[in-house]
Amino acid sequence: MRLLASLVATAFLGLAVLAMTLLTVFQRHLIYPGAFRSQAPAPARPPPTGTEAISLPTADGERLLGFWRAPEPGCPVVLSFHGNGSRPEPAAARFAGGPWRKAGWGLLAIAYRGYPGSTGSPSEAGLIADGQAAYAWIQARVPGTPVLLHGHSLGAAVAVALAETRPHLGLYLEAPFDSLSAIVAGRFPFLPTGLLLRDTFRSDARIAAGGGPLVIVHGRDDPVVPLAHAERLAAQAGPRARLMVIPGDHVSILGTRDREAAALFQPNDPACRTLVPAADH
Repeated sequence: MRLLASLVATAFLGLAVLAMTLLTVFQRHLIYPGAFRSQAPAPARPPPTGTEAISLPTADGERLLGFWRAPEPGCPVVLSFHGNGSRPEPAAARFAGGPWRKAGWGLLAIAYRGYPGSTGSPSEAGLIADGQAAYAWIQARVPGTPVLLHGHSLGAAVAVALAETRPHLGLYLEAPFDSLSAIVAGRFPFLPTGLLLRDTFRSDARIAAGGGPLVIVHGRDDPVVPLAHAERLAAQAGPRARLMVIPGDHVSILGTRDREAAALFQPNDPACRTLVPAADH
């Protein structure tokens, strides 16, 4: 019996060491899967309708693919950050059309460093630098324009980090996590993930400093980021946060509450049209 227990303990220890090694070596492949898929050049495709493809520089010498739609005079720009396995095109198509286009809003959606179309390798510091570069590009192109920071999943963490240091119209977060450490700990509860992770994306430690209106949309049945993450973020942000819990998963919720959310981010300039009422779905 003792021998069996010893063998089980040894096997468990071996698996734990293997898991720790894999997590340490390949953690960025797990965190940024979209950057480590096949790097074969994708067929050339036109940019999403209503946008133009751009290449913008970062402060540390990288070049980022982006999709841009200029705002009408007096209107804001949505600066959108995609999830870790996604690309900027879906957000570009979404925010360059529908109620956003009708109301005159502009749009910039970028591909993070290391993702198809952009140079470099992804990291937490790198993605935050990408957000800062995109924000600076908007201000250089349309000085003084209000910027609404939007992000989905990992992109929400980038938006929250940018909100700490840049003036903004508000934060629009879909399926955000409160920290990457908590997500990974939920997947590997037997590992000291807090010691192993190089990129932690502590939105819970940053959200209170952002200021401005905050809308969080989260699916009740999200299997990737549990609803509790959004609830904790909203609690950390305080009264300025509005949490919308809706039926759906991690992806199906995207864009389903755009009208309600955008109505809370109306710019002060009367030249910019009001977004259509929430009832007009």
